[in-house]
Amino acid sequence: MIRNKISKAAIYFVFIIYALYALYPVIIMILTSFKSNLDIIKYPLSLPKSLYLDGYKNAWVKGQFSTYFVNSIIIAFFSLIAIIILSLMASYGFARYRFKMSSLLYLYFLAGIMIPIKLGSANLFRMMRSLNLIDRLTSVILVNIAMSIPISILILTSFIKQIPDSLEEAAKIDGCKSSKILWWIVVPIVRPAIATVTIMNFLPIWNDFYFPLLFIRKENLKPIPLGIAQFFGEYQTDWSIIFAGLTIASLPTMAVYLFMSKQFIQGLTAGAIKG
Repeated sequence: MIRNKISKAAIYFVFIIYALYALYPVIIMILTSFKSNLDIIKYPLSLPKSLYLDGYKNAWVKGQFSTYFVNSIIIAFFSLIAIIILSLMASYGFARYRFKMSSLLYLYFLAGIMIPIKLGSANLFRMMRSLNLIDRLTSVILVNIAMSIPISILILTSFIKQIPDSLEEAAKIDGCKSSKILWWIVVPIVRPAIATVTIMNFLPIWNDFYFPLLFIRKENLKPIPLGIAQFFGEYQTDWSIIFAGLTIASLPTMAVYLFMSKQFIQGLTAGAIKG
């Protein structure tokens, strides 16, 4: 009994140390955002002597961070909605319907995981220019969808395959069509997988710097990663604005994870549905 308590205490201690280690950069970022630029340079690791809020004000108003924030929200929201809807429909088709070359088509989608899309940057730019999508958020959203659908299909298909066929057969006997079965029966069951897909895709979409830099030139259309890059001066940098902007930018990420953490953990650990 004593040995079990000691082993549990040791495990908890290791987890606490690891949690502090992981949260240390976030804590430093938040504390530093409440310092003036002079205090950040002179005392980079000290606690703020007083709550300096001008960094947030300057970042949000003078630095046009509100515009960058809204653009990032628009890109992430419409990208995720399209990714989830398209991946669910494709995954349901792969999991439930068998036809000629279905396996080959499934592998074709999964090939997108292995091929870096950045290799086609020049062709993508020419394609977006021919479609008149340069300097439009639509170009970034379409690329995000193309990058994220392969891994989303892989995750959702494996979950849908584990749903008992008898459940859907009973729904068909009651008169449900395939579309209603998907949205009313399958989707509620695979919520952990949907949460996993959402979190896995939200982080790279929210933090993406490369494709917005490639497609977006207008200042009023830039997302957060490009906006924060504007805060770095060639000869002088106001670090209070940068850390305030980074803190604001991290809030949606924390909110998404906290909102879906339970389903996300189930999606990672369960992996099976009891019949």
